[in-house]
Parts: sequence; C-alpha cells; structure tokens
Amino acid sequence: MNDKAPPFMRQTVLDLEESRIREVANAGMGRPDVLAFWFGESDEVTPDVVRQAAIDSMQRGETFYSHNLGLPELRQAVSDYMSSLHGPIHMDRIAITSGGVNALMLAAQALIDAGDEVVAVTPVWPNLTAQALVMGAQLKCVALRPVNGQWQLDMAALKAAITLTTRMLIVNSPNNPTGWTLSRAEQAEILAHCRSTGTWVLADEVYERLYYDTDTPNGCAPSFLDVAEPDDRLVVVHSFSKSFLMTGWRLGWLVMPPAMTPHMGKLIEFNTSCASVFTQRAGVVALQNTADITPRVVAHLKACRNTLVPLLQAVPGVQVAPSKGGMYAFFKLEGHPDAVLTAKRLVAEAGLGLAPGEAFAPEAAGWLRWCFASKDLSRLAQGVERLKGWLAAP
Repeated sequence: MNDKAPPFMRQTVLDLEESRIREVANAGMGRPDVLAFWFGESDEVTPDVVRQAAIDSMQRGETFYSHNLGLPELRQAVSDYMSSLHGPIHMDRIAITSGGVNALMLAAQALIDAGDEVVAVTPVWPNLTAQALVMGAQLKCVALRPVNGQWQLDMAALKAAITLTTRMLIVNSPNNPTGWTLSRAEQAEILAHCRSTGTWVLADEVYERLYYDTDTPNGCAPSFLDVAEPDDRLVVVHSFSKSFLMTGWRLGWLVMPPAMTPHMGKLIEFNTSCASVFTQRAGVVALQNTADITPRVVAHLKACRNTLVPLLQAVPGVQVAPSKGGMYAFFKLEGHPDAVLTAKRLVAEAGLGLAPGEAFAPEAAGWLRWCFASKDLSRLAQGVERLKGWLAAP
C-alpha cells in the first residue's frame, strides 16, 4: 500500500492501476510535433446535422432533467435502429446512458456483488476489467492468443473457465485492441454454455458497425442479440461515440431483459440521474441520419486500415494482421518486449504516439495499438515513416 494513500479510501480503489495509455499520452500532450494515435477516437468532428440538433435544443431552453431511462423519443429511435439490425428489440429493453463506459459500469453495479466470480476475455480495454474489480469481483481472465498477428479464442479454455460459480462473462467483440471478432456460431456456443451455468453475459458491442468483412447480411459484426432471447441473461452495451463520431458527447445505451429495465432506471438516478436533453436530441438526429453518417465513417475507416496495415507489414520486425473490426492496428515489434518503454521512447524520440499493449493485459506485453481513425490518410503514412526512422536509428 502506498504510505501516502488516503487511509479512508477503499483498498480496491487504491489498488487500481492508472491508465498506461494516459501514462504515455501525458508524456506527449501539448507537443504539436507529435502524431497522436494513442486514443480510440477519430479526429473528425461530429457531423453538422447532429451538432445543430443540440444547438437547437439548447436554444429552445431544453436544459433541464429528463427521464432516468432517457427521452421516449430516443429510446424508440434506438429500438427502431437496433430492430433494423437484429430483429425486434422493444424499447422496454432500452436504457439511455451517459456514454458506453457509464453503461458498462451500470451493468456491473446491477449484477456483480463483492466476491462474485467474473470471467473476462482479454486483452481488452482496461475499463471493463477494472469495473468488475471496483465492485469487488474475483476476476479470471481467458487470454486470446496471437497466430501470425491474428488473435484467436480458445473456446475450450473459455468454457472450462465459466462454471456454475461464474456470475458474469465480459466479452468485447469486435475487440479493442486486437480487432478479434466472434463469429455467430461462437456467440451461440458461448450463450448456450452460459445458459447452462446461469452466467450473465455482458457484451460490449460498441464497434459492431465498424466491421470490414462482408459475411453478415446486415453489414454489422455478429451480435449476441442475433442468437439470444429477450429474457436471456444478456446485457449488451452500445455507444454513439464510434460510428457516429460522438466521443465527447457521452451518450450510449443498454439492451437488457425487460424485467431489468425499471431497476436500471434506479441505478441511473443514483449515478448520473439522466443524460442531458440536448445531447439526447442530437442522438435522435444521429439515428435518423444513420444511412448518411455511418456507411461513410465505416468506408473511411476501412480505407484507413487498408492504408496503414500494408505499410506496417512492410516494416522489418513488425508482426501485424488486418483486423476484422474496430479502429485499431495491433502489432508487435521484434526486439522490443516492453511496450510501455517503447511507446514512451517513440513519443520522445520520433514524435509518434501509440498505446502500449500492457494497458490491455499482461499477455499483450510488447504489442502496440495504433488507432487508424485519421481524417487525413497521409498522417498514417507519415507515422509509419517515423516508426521506420526510429527503428533504423543507431
């Protein structure tokens, strides 16, 4: 325990690790010469039509509280949107949240008691595992394994880890940082196993529209909602951040069994009370304009991926494969086993900002995450040139 730590704080909170991504980014923030690819967001601003909806709402004076579960108009719009992708999903299963991370924390608060066993598929965005630890869970991790740069799941190992004592499985697909994506058959197998053990599935599917394969009829990554019944022990988290370019707006939603929704409203009251009305108005307009916004975002991100990955593959000592989904290239540098040190050196010596694999799991040590969501594709090529120059330096 840190002797300087406040003695009145929970030990669980004191033991939480600080973000390794922030640790690297803080070393380069404020430097105009740094090409920053460390955070998971595009450098494109939110579309005009969405921003204008929020402005119009504020001009109408909509600056007051809303319903805990969200504006009925937005819940219905989310219901219609999700139903168009995954079959009927009634609005009584929808709760609007203040971002995807808030949705994930609400799910953890609703379902995890101190001492509960939680299984997580890793590497994964560290907030997901940290939230379980905040709730006092006993965390078990099942690691993906890289094969020629492509990360894969050992289904037998996952099923062996999920037993009658497992309260929750946390899974993020498409995955941040690896781009690994579950198939529909794998989701059905996992769900069937969790039904047999009475285990809840918390599925972070915020990247489902950022999917570059063409093996699904709706153009999305496979979703647990495609294979589940409404009353299954399944909670799915979504966000406006990625596919609508709304990271700073902090707006997301939960899909859950209908009996759970009123109680989730109570938790929202005790966390944030509600999402702001003008933000929700922007969300309604974003969904109304999905056909104009999201396909363009996805097409551009695919072009970003197809620009960056071949350039990285041509660099000697780099191990990388194109991701099926998400907005990241996750790669390994031969001879550089400490990615935190490597990332800090790249900032200081090459002006290149990447996220270290150790931020996501111990098994990702030596790997680096590059967010390729760049408005200007030439920035990606410039970043690779900086990496090559750094590797070639004596």
